[in-house]
Amino acid sequence: QVQLQESGGGLVQAGTSLRLSCAVSGRTFSSLAMGWFRQAPGKEREFVVAISRLGSISGYADSVKGRFIISRDNNKNTVLLQINSLKPEDTAVYYCAADPNRVYGTTKPTDYDYWGQGTQVTVSS
Repeated sequence: QVQLQESGGGLVQAGTSLRLSCAVSGRTFSSLAMGWFRQAPGKEREFVVAISRLGSISGYADSVKGRFIISRDNNKNTVLLQINSLKPEDTAVYYCAADPNRVYGTTKPTDYDYWGQGTQVTVSS
């Protein structure tokens, strides 16, 4: 019902910035709470940040607070993740996720019904 497509990842140098995008189709975008998660090799999937249907921030992971900025445009059907001051420990596959059942995005992966394919972010030291 919902398709998510992440883009914007790549191989970058520590201290630089990236802007990840998630394009959403197949359902009214404004009815979806959205979240970003990431997963490094051999690690558990990690919550990053979430946003409500109307754009209020649902929460940040402590590890990214102050550097990561989530936003959404309900006219463009996109959610963005601005990543500043990248660190090597930010290296992971970043996933966009959608929750049609809640107003606010949560930190729990199983609350989200739809997931993108992921985009790789690799940060060199």
